[in-house]
Amino acid sequence: MRRQLRWTLVLRGAAAVSFGMMALVWPEVTASALALLFGVYALVDGAALLVSAFHREGDRTHRLAHAAGGALGVAVGVTAVAWPGITAPALVVLVGVWAVTTGVAEIWAAVRFRRELHHEWALFLAGAASVVAGALLWARPDVGAIILAQIVGVYALLSGGLALAAARRLHGATTAARPARHARHA
Repeated sequence: MRRQLRWTLVLRGAAAVSFGMMALVWPEVTASALALLFGVYALVDGAALLVSAFHREGDRTHRLAHAAGGALGVAVGVTAVAWPGITAPALVVLVGVWAVTTGVAEIWAAVRFRRELHHEWALFLAGAASVVAGALLWARPDVGAIILAQIVGVYALLSGGLALAAARRLHGATTAARPARHARHA
């Protein structure tokens, strides 16, 4: 179970960092290009959560949370990709809804599973960054594509870095537990 969670975090983190770098390197992209970039990112993130939900053992509530987050990510991603001519204000609202919803879910998961995950701080911070990014976007839905790209790019880099840190910490916890398990059987 930990190995699968680690790879889900790696995939989500890598997608977020890639999207964040593209959004910051090319902030002058049009709303259409940003919508496509974001759509692909949301699709990858949502698909990773869905795969995790259906291939995961253990807590049913955690699986349902992954499935709901994955379905939201896929729906938002499909919307952004299918509607590339989306205006900047509409894209801001779409990204804001996604960011706040996924952020709240990550904070909830960090609190709910703090004893099991050993990386709750990173998940909590990623969720908080997501909520803050969404709230910033909602506060100013009239921002242009460049400001939108910068806000979302910084959020994606932060969120992706935290997901990768959580995956590394989870890997370390798994590796540290492995010798102890073998020592008991000797």
